[in-house]
Order: sequence, then structure tokens, then C-alpha cells
Amino acid sequence: MVDVNQHTLVPEHTLVDEDDIEAILTEYDIRRADLPKIQRRDPALPDNAEPGDVVKIVRDSRTTDRAVSYRLVIE
Repeated sequence: MVDVNQHTLVPEHTLVDEDDIEAILTEYDIRRADLPKIQRRDPALPDNAEPGDVVKIVRDSRTTDRAVSYRLVIE
């Protein structure tokens, strides 16, 4: 079986600490529920991701070298 996390086209997915989540939400003046969603069964998620966690996704970008986005893990 192929581990999709190791594939070159899959961007880096990491869990965000609670302290960092609060800073991110404050910076963008949003609530956790306002974040885009990602389903728990998405194969790119870390194995220990649970519903309610926030995941940081870092992608390569042509304009900014790298693009960072955040997603809320849902069931």
C-alpha cells in the first residue's frame, strides 16, 4: 500500500497547538468554526488528528514561495 503522506504532490500537514490556534484565530478575527473543513478520513492528515483539531497545510506557491492554510478537522 502507498503512504500518501510521503508523495511529493501531497503538501505538509501538521497539527497546530492550542496556544497557536488562539493566536491564529485572533489574528484573522475568526472563530474555529469559520475555518475551512477537512474530513478526518482524509489520508493526508496525521494519524493522531481528531475532530476539532486544526491542521496547518504548507504548499509550494509560485508567487509567495510557500502558502500556508489552516483547516478544521471534522468527522
